[in-house]
Amino acid sequence: MKKYTLLIFALLSGILLALPWHDNFSGLIASIALVPLLIIEDNFFKIKSSDNNSLYGYTVLTFFIWNIIATYWLKNSNIVAASIVICSNTLAMAIIFGLFHITKRSFGNKIGYLSLIVYWLSFEYTFLHVHLTWPWLNLGNAFSGNVKLIQWYEYTGTLGGSLWIIILNITFFKAIKLYFQYKNIKVLTSNLFIFILFFVIPILISRNIFKTRQETGENVTIAIVQPNFDPYHDKYDLPQDLQLERILHLSDSIVNEQTEYVIAPETSISNPIWESNLDTDSSILQIKKFIHNHHNLTFIIGANTLKKIAENQLSPCSKYNSEDNYYYNAYNAALQIDTTSRIPIYYKSKLVSGVETMPFLQFFGFLENIFFDFGGVTGSICNQKERGVFNHTKKSISIAPVICYESAFGEHVSDYIKQGANLIFILTNDGWWGESPGYKQHLRLSQIRAIETRRSIARCANTGISAFINQRGEIVKQTKGWIEDAMQDSLKLNHHQTFYVRYGDYIGRISGFLAIFMFLYTFVHNLMSKSIKNSIKLRKP
Repeated sequence: MKKYTLLIFALLSGILLALPWHDNFSGLIASIALVPLLIIEDNFFKIKSSDNNSLYGYTVLTFFIWNIIATYWLKNSNIVAASIVICSNTLAMAIIFGLFHITKRSFGNKIGYLSLIVYWLSFEYTFLHVHLTWPWLNLGNAFSGNVKLIQWYEYTGTLGGSLWIIILNITFFKAIKLYFQYKNIKVLTSNLFIFILFFVIPILISRNIFKTRQETGENVTIAIVQPNFDPYHDKYDLPQDLQLERILHLSDSIVNEQTEYVIAPETSISNPIWESNLDTDSSILQIKKFIHNHHNLTFIIGANTLKKIAENQLSPCSKYNSEDNYYYNAYNAALQIDTTSRIPIYYKSKLVSGVETMPFLQFFGFLENIFFDFGGVTGSICNQKERGVFNHTKKSISIAPVICYESAFGEHVSDYIKQGANLIFILTNDGWWGESPGYKQHLRLSQIRAIETRRSIARCANTGISAFINQRGEIVKQTKGWIEDAMQDSLKLNHHQTFYVRYGDYIGRISGFLAIFMFLYTFVHNLMSKSIKNSIKLRKP
């Protein structure tokens, strides 16, 4: 195969992989998107003396194109962080594909393509948990805009979707390869039939679940406030009292006697509040006054908070005030404010690498200053190790306060459900990404979380898109982006735990175990093969 043909195939695969992350393109495109890259790999596999580095070059190109087209908008927030994320994700994907090629060379097609499945799924699972997390391009997310096709995610999570996509690509590639190998239409037909079965059966199952799924639980009336502060200008330039005044004015325009919750976005209170002064903080007192005028309301709002700590409580994210000689932690938090004196706090747990946290901070803390000044708090902020929920003081309502980036992690969100959450509130500020596909992609990930957990979701975004999402993952009401708005609707509670909530990313854990075994087996096999070859050479006269 000529070099320019290989180049075209590499570009084609990258473009096809990226399309599902944009509006107007179905996730079903991903079911054949890897095929051009598999053709490239098979071309090098047939040439026993081929240079593996050439294959890696085409592989890197494919994954770089995918990352750039799908997530170029990251640059709007921080060009350094965007470069690190895109380049590291590209290289990690290329390494995984390279491992598949090496294993295939060692053991042939059957074990080789099995290794592609387990290596890739273990890679996606790993990137849900390591410090430099980036699950945005996990293959299963390709279907975020096709909720009627993935209702079975309540059993598998997004890794089930990734598994489906890889199997479809391998099956379709096999059909094409065998046809060109034997020039036999019966061979093509039989293998395409297998592909169609793998393609259609999960869709039919999903459509049936979608049609028969009935929402359960009591109704809760919720008001969402979208103040629309430009994070690059208004958000950190306007006085805090004027920002809160707009939030409360929008709240007042929408609430009524039935309203039980009002949600304001992530970091609505951007001027950091000392947690020891919550009772006397002017912003909190303004909200308390609003609640007093609207009885029985519960207000959930995003805020930046600070907490003094002792020296024995220090962590890599802690800061030191040299002027007044004390240590403290900074948090991106959610507060629940109601008619009681108690104000529960939840700290954002999954932090954005390069923006809210410096990866491996204990080693690279000196680089913090080059990253984004997030919400008035410079450098890394601290997080909460365990999930927490906000319980209503009078009713059996438990809220999962999911903050921004956390909504990209399925197993992470399911941990709130294990803590008793029967409703999910997502507080976010997607305005950093400007008018780009980023904030739309983020909204669609929320729809996946609704399916996985079968929890209704109220999503409150500073600049939009805010939305009410039902337990089937459908958006039942939403705002437009980049406008000041408020809306109200009722969502249903659900107390049942799905299979996915109970067992999490079991597909990733199983794949991880198999991947380790397969990698070690491949390594030992290649080591022994080289040793035997060297031994034979030494024996020759």
